[in-house]
Amino acid sequence: MPGGRLTLHERECIAAGLADGLGYTEIGRQLERPTSTVSREVTRNGGPSRYRADRAHRATMARARRSRATAQPPVPATAPDEAVRDFAAHFTDLFVYDGMPRMQARVLTCLHLTDSGSLTAAELARQLDVSPASISTAVNALESRDLLRRERDSRRRDHYYIDGDTWYRTTLNLARAAEERVKAARHGAELLGVSTPAGARLHEIGRYLDYLGQQMVLVVERWHRP
Repeated sequence: MPGGRLTLHERECIAAGLADGLGYTEIGRQLERPTSTVSREVTRNGGPSRYRADRAHRATMARARRSRATAQPPVPATAPDEAVRDFAAHFTDLFVYDGMPRMQARVLTCLHLTDSGSLTAAELARQLDVSPASISTAVNALESRDLLRRERDSRRRDHYYIDGDTWYRTTLNLARAAEERVKAARHGAELLGVSTPAGARLHEIGRYLDYLGQQMVLVVERWHRP
């Protein structure tokens, strides 16, 4: 099985496979590459509908140049440096693909790859090789979404933490946001009239979001149930 980075030819084969409606597994089989390699490649370069081989190749080369000049998250002694760097890049790209600004995604990845789950602003700035102002903006945004918490030590240094309840709190916040969207959809349906196409559409959206929010809460409760 070939190793190393994907070549431009392989990326062109991936683009052709996506255009033909092939799944990641079949494309990987044709290239003799793991399915995860194909999935990661497509995800970090726009997704199936926006993937372009030449653009993906240029972006990968640019990332490689930046990675050589940029400090990386802490690397556990038990794992090869390159493997952890690849994982960190993939983990960051997943956050970005979901709509998170890249600096916030890099901070979150850095914290996840630290055994303690905690770093100071100065440590984050040093690990990511960015300005303290960039870290401040990112952590403030992450804190507002309950994706990390802040504590101040006796030396008046802020420490930023992720813990076992981080995603639990985030899911509940998403459920609360869904409630607000339900109210808005229902109000719009009432204004336009449920008998109209637009009103019926908003009514259905409200029903779906209401169901989604309730299920999210139930999932969290089942997860935490002894």
